[in-house]
Amino acid sequence: MISQEKIRQMTSRWLGPSQASRRFHIHTDTSDFFRVEYGDVVVLADRPYLVRQNAKEGRFGIDDDVKFWVKRAVDLQTGASKIIKLVFYESFMSRIGGIEFECFRSPKKESRILDLVSGHKNFMQGFAVNDDQGNIVRIIDLIHGGPLSNHIEDLNLDHQTYFEEKFPGILDSFLESIRAIDFLHKHGEKHGDIRRDHLFIEPQENHYRWIDFDLNYRHRENIYSYDLFGLGNILIFLAGKGDVLLFDLKNQNSPHLDILRDEDLNIVFHNRVANLKKIYPYMPESLNQVLMHFSKGANWFYENTAQLLDDLEEFKHISGI
Repeated sequence: MISQEKIRQMTSRWLGPSQASRRFHIHTDTSDFFRVEYGDVVVLADRPYLVRQNAKEGRFGIDDDVKFWVKRAVDLQTGASKIIKLVFYESFMSRIGGIEFECFRSPKKESRILDLVSGHKNFMQGFAVNDDQGNIVRIIDLIHGGPLSNHIEDLNLDHQTYFEEKFPGILDSFLESIRAIDFLHKHGEKHGDIRRDHLFIEPQENHYRWIDFDLNYRHRENIYSYDLFGLGNILIFLAGKGDVLLFDLKNQNSPHLDILRDEDLNIVFHNRVANLKKIYPYMPESLNQVLMHFSKGANWFYENTAQLLDDLEEFKHISGI
């Protein structure tokens, strides 16, 4: 156990005099993550980490859903910012287009994937270590950029200008991200929680990086289908420069409501439009056909990432992007 005096010396850079002089709570057992609080020190494999705050969920613009099992921390040996993911088990059922998935969190799965993608530029980086009670704790390098979705929503452009000037480069980077998921699938792994806020932009190299691999799911027909639906949702979001919502169209008294049908809506989120060509007539049919594979009217779904990649490459070839 590292001494209190040593901890005081190591934390003085980040804490005020009154905090640094107090007696620290030092954790080597993280089983009860609620007990691991701000200003505490977690020691893992003889390495101390100063806990700074709980992470927050930023999905759909809501930034106050605290994830008590995920801690922002500082590696006291190097001064590097880290994300520490403690063990948290939950399970729930998800249904997409009549297909049911049993979803659950698996620290062991995330540990495997961190090993698999070590050094891969399109994934978050980190490692797993066991605490004194055998809990699999993941230590993640902080990505200083934000989610791709925030970048898209912050672009002050009309859709046509965005689609013609920005979307081609964004699509190229997203294709690289799909290939990264294909890499997982070819190694018998799946991401499990593909969402637009789980794809970050690394600002220095402008790489897109996938984060959060701890969600797993069971489905007997195609083990990669849940990932594919997630990729489709992101693609629709990117092509539309955000979500095209029925609610917004109604508030705007949009004439597009008269031509939209139930089969034009997103198969996962029924308040979003998937058939974007009905909203933006200049959208190439070859791209819209890809989007329609993720609509309620789809009669055939992608079975693997290679099929999705082939169709998107064909769209690029036809459109000259």
